[in-house]
Amino acid sequence: MGKLDGRVAVITGAGRGIGAAVAETFAREGASVVVNDLGAPMEGGATDAGPAQEVAERINAAGGKAVASTADVTSFEASEGLIQTAIDEFGKLDILMNVAGIIRDGMIFKMEESQWDSVIAVHLKGTFNTTRHASAWWRDNRGGQYRLINFVSGSGLYGSPTQPNYAAAKMGIVGLTYSCANSLGGYGVTANCIAPVAFTRMTASLEGKPTVMNYSPDNPRISAENVVPPVLYLAMEQSDWINGRIIESGNGSIGLFSNPVMTRQVTKDGVWDLDEAINEMETSFRSAIQQPNPFARPPKG
Repeated sequence: MGKLDGRVAVITGAGRGIGAAVAETFAREGASVVVNDLGAPMEGGATDAGPAQEVAERINAAGGKAVASTADVTSFEASEGLIQTAIDEFGKLDILMNVAGIIRDGMIFKMEESQWDSVIAVHLKGTFNTTRHASAWWRDNRGGQYRLINFVSGSGLYGSPTQPNYAAAKMGIVGLTYSCANSLGGYGVTANCIAPVAFTRMTASLEGKPTVMNYSPDNPRISAENVVPPVLYLAMEQSDWINGRIIESGNGSIGLFSNPVMTRQVTKDGVWDLDEAINEMETSFRSAIQQPNPFARPPKG
């Protein structure tokens, strides 16, 4: 018995890296999979049906069930067709996983409008597009154990200085996921985020650079496969209790992020006086911050 027997998944960005590892694991555990990948290189340009087709062929050759799709998730209409592919081929949709992404790095003061727009289009709009059409089907077929799993990134959660577009897109996905976790529960849907840590095409530029981990294709701790186990769990029917949470996976660790909470609040009757508000913020809020502020500017002098 597989952990996902009888379930149907659409996985975007599944032609390579983490998406491919997830797709093949899901299939081994009994899921039927729509392997979606535009096949474009990281720098953009021509598409290629090969990556998605190769993953689907590997799954089918191993005795699983998969079909390939090159639908462009930045297109609202193509995303509708992608969701319909799962329904036409396998009769339903239980799991939507949004992995597809690109990077266009640059400091905010050098970033071109096209760099911003392209990253937002693939990550944030692409996640909206597929989720919009999947959620409509889930609403009309309420009562299942449906799973929305969106990939985010430490670039947003920690604020990568050279990826303002990527960070903004990924934190937008966090907000979208929270909204879906609140709005779709009545239809049997849970929504979660995965923040992966792995050596992929996106992180290949870090190979050999001094970082907190060894970004190398030879390091099994940050292999794409090492990200998969928590992702698989989120796709299972028994994971409904963890709705709305962000999970970090990779580098040999599985982490649970806290959802945003109010750290300290000061109130008064009536309207705040300007100096009074400033004094309360400096005294009450400073004492509430137990850890060093990662965004604090160094002292002058």
